[in-house]
Amino acid sequence: MEYRQLGRSGIKVSTLTLGTMMFGGPTDEATSARIIDQALEQGVNSIDTADAYGKGESERVVGRSIAAQRERWVLATKFANPLDSHDVNARGASRKHIVRAVDASLKRLNTDYIDLLYIHREDHETPVEETVRALNDLIQAGKLRYYGLSNHRAWKIAEFSHTAEALGLDAPVASQPLYNIANRQAEAEQLTAAYRYGLGVISYSPLARGVLTGKYEPGATPASDTRAGRSDRRLQQTEWRPESLELARRVREHAEARGLSAGQFALAWVLNSRYISSTIGGPRTEAQWQDYLPALHYHLTSEDEAFVDSLVTSGHPSTPGFNDPGHPFFGRIARHGTSLDAQTAVQQG
Repeated sequence: MEYRQLGRSGIKVSTLTLGTMMFGGPTDEATSARIIDQALEQGVNSIDTADAYGKGESERVVGRSIAAQRERWVLATKFANPLDSHDVNARGASRKHIVRAVDASLKRLNTDYIDLLYIHREDHETPVEETVRALNDLIQAGKLRYYGLSNHRAWKIAEFSHTAEALGLDAPVASQPLYNIANRQAEAEQLTAAYRYGLGVISYSPLARGVLTGKYEPGATPASDTRAGRSDRRLQQTEWRPESLELARRVREHAEARGLSAGQFALAWVLNSRYISSTIGGPRTEAQWQDYLPALHYHLTSEDEAFVDSLVTSGHPSTPGFNDPGHPFFGRIARHGTSLDAQTAVQQG
């Protein structure tokens, strides 16, 4: 297993991070525990969860499963997604919610501290200074070791870094963007901003929520035991696009000619970036986890890199004009004929 420095921090993480979004839900606890044990034996020391995964059940399963070897893990969790539709303060990055969310995660994880806490999404209502001060207070209290930014754009990375520097406080040390062959938008600014400000990058969805495994045939009905077959909402909003399915077919042909599966090639491509510290593999089954591992031993060639560039231009998604509706842009607010969405964007800053 290769280990890479996590940004400006003093810790090293395995190039493959175990993602646990499925644990405690589609993946039962016994299977989750076996995957966690296997990962540790294979040299993986980085594990990722979130308070919103399975309404907290992923954290509970992870906490119980790593308890005996807690110190060997770099444990990351996330907060900021809405947790209670009736409580307007049970979301975002306010001091009130940060403190409550961290205490709740510590209890579910059955641990005294979190190695790496991510803000799961951008909060355009809370002042960044409030968030940075609250996170630093929790570091001083011993509840956190480091913090990072998930799904944050380049200018937000800069804002957090500059604010922390101005206050003389700890700045974020990690960024967690979506990054894969089917969506290279992070290359436009996010990855270089993270590098400039000393954030290590632990990217997620290297397989484009399963699309880049090549298991889906364009125009065919997906199998019922897949995310597409279950009509997974986030998959439908994002990678479930004709262009990405055709791209995956071509990746599969290229990879198989080199003795790899499509998914292994896609994962190896992500790790071939000098900006990437680690990438998250989120298995549902033990077989899926084992299938990731050969990717760690494949060294991409210049021909491989040129092949991917021929499919998707650097900084772009596979579908021209695609943007993730889960993380919308607020770059244009009309002066006249303002829509409800635009009005909301104005209120959010």
